Parts: sequence; C-alpha cells; structure tokens
Amino acid sequence: MIADHSYDLIPDDIFLRVRDVAGLDRFYIKVEGLNPGGSIKMKTARGLVEAAEDSGADMRRVRLIESTSGNLGIALAVVCAAKNYELTCVTDANANASATAVMRSLGAEVVVLRNRDANGGFLGSRIAYIRRRLAGDPNLYWLNQYASPSNPAVHERSTAPAVLAAFERVDYLFVGVGTGGTLMGCVDHFRRHSPSTRIVAVDTVGSVSFGSAPGTRHIPGLGMSRPSEILDRNAPDEVLLLPEWETVRECRWLARHTGLLAGGSTGTVLAAVRRRGASIAPDRTVVALAPDMGERYLGSLYDERWVVDRGLERALGHGTRTAEGRRDEPVPA
Repeated sequence: MIADHSYDLIPDDIFLRVRDVAGLDRFYIKVEGLNPGGSIKMKTARGLVEAAEDSGADMRRVRLIESTSGNLGIALAVVCAAKNYELTCVTDANANASATAVMRSLGAEVVVLRNRDANGGFLGSRIAYIRRRLAGDPNLYWLNQYASPSNPAVHERSTAPAVLAAFERVDYLFVGVGTGGTLMGCVDHFRRHSPSTRIVAVDTVGSVSFGSAPGTRHIPGLGMSRPSEILDRNAPDEVLLLPEWETVRECRWLARHTGLLAGGSTGTVLAAVRRRGASIAPDRTVVALAPDMGERYLGSLYDERWVVDRGLERALGHGTRTAEGRRDEPVPA
C-alpha cells in the first residue's frame, strides 16, 4: 500500500479469530486500531472533516473544534495535521494523559475539563464549553460528531461492507456504542444487505444512551452522559450493558491469550460476546468490532493500582503472582 496522506492509511480488512470465548468456534474480531490514529475513529475523523470541507466553510480561516474522550481527538489531530487545519480538542479528566499528549504533539489545542455534568459524566460539560466558545468566535467550526450525518455514513460505506465482504454469512454482529455512529451505519447497511444478521449494541453501565440510569464511568470510549442525536435506541436487535470491571478483565485476558493489547472499547465488546455467547450455537459466525488498541491504556486498564483505586478489583480475579511479580489472569467463566 502506497498512500499520499496519513489519513489514507486505514486498513479495513483485518480480522482475528479468537478462541476460548463462550465456546464459540467461529468468533472473529475486526481489528480497527491499526491506523495512525489507533482506533476506528480515524474513519469518523475523515468523514467529519470532509463534511466541513463540503459545507463551504473557508478552511483557511476557520478553527475546527470538537468534543472527545480521546480517540476521536487523536484521529482528528492526525487529519488536521496532514491538511494543515487548526484544531481544538475539548476533553475531560477521564481522558488518558497519553491521549492528550498525542493530540498536542500533532499540533492540536487541548482543553481538559474537570467539572462533571448533571448525569455524572463530562459530555454535557464539554458541549456547553464548545457552545460558549462558538458564541464568542465566528471563526470556530464545530464538527459535532453527535449530530453529523457524516458519522454513521462513513461506517455504512466502509465498516459494514468490509464485514460482509469477509464472511459468507454473519449471524451476529457486536458493535460498541458511543455516539452511535458506527452502530447506525452498520444497521443501515446490514438491514439492506444481510437482514438476518442479529445486531447487538454494546454499552457501559452508567451510560444513558439506551435509557438506563446515569452513573460515574472511568474508562473513556463507549457510553454517553447525554443522548446522541444520531442514535436510534430501537435500531439494534439487542442491547447489552457491561460493568467496567468486565471491560478490564477482558482487555487483560485478550492480551495474555492472543498477544493483542486492546483498548477499553474493545474490552467492553469482548465482554458482551462472552456474556451473550453462552446462548449462541457454537457454529454460528460471530463478528465483533474491536474499535481501539491498548497502548494508551497502560496507565489505566493495565495498571493494577489504577484498577484497585477505582473499585474495579473484581477484574483481577484470583490469579497468582509469578516469580517476576506478574499476576497470572484466570480465564473468565
């Protein structure tokens, strides 16, 4: 592959067969993080920026601004650096320090908010901050991943077709939900081209996306503290909400058993497959979108002190210490 721009380096055909998950013989994860941004948000970033360009905005004068929990900010910083656009990323205290460092290294202005919104999250606070900035600066352009049709559209024309191209039949598709862009894009495509596929939306406990009670969350990525405009709660066939300790457990399990260091969103989706997979016939083809890689989580999900300090120690199980001081993780039930 020879690319003219860094944002063109987005492979869409990488799948890994994962064994020992709920007895499933044909379980595959679609690895979305092998790109310059390290996550599926590279696709979203390209779509959002291209929508801004198509809007008629004078890209030489505007500064783009967006709310992000981490991954989209990095992806936008990649695209904007390559296109020489100015960018402000508005994030919060849950964002990994390494993620904000990457954004800054790529030339973005980064604003970190620490005041939670009424639902105990940060999204409402981030959006309120952006609205205040917009009111005082006519040269700001809000990309708005929560409402832009370009968000689901990019997954309808890339992510979903890539899954169907790789397999003769897909019986179950597991999709993590943040804004809902990936989910809605996949739903739109699968309903037309593979209506028998059962689509399972995966969210975190404490997220309000599907009408559940709000709660404090520590892991950036999936989940929302306010509903997203582009998300249709009735679109998926099923919705599963996973506690964060299961996210941590699955990230650690995947690293030890496959050598793939996955991010928090990927761990949550894997936890959903393990929970739901017990009632899926072993010969069914199950595909899960794995949105992110884990290097930026070394100081959180993969750090035992961080896990314990946030009350997620159940994820550590009862593994024994090795001579090197490493904990051997038990295989989840």
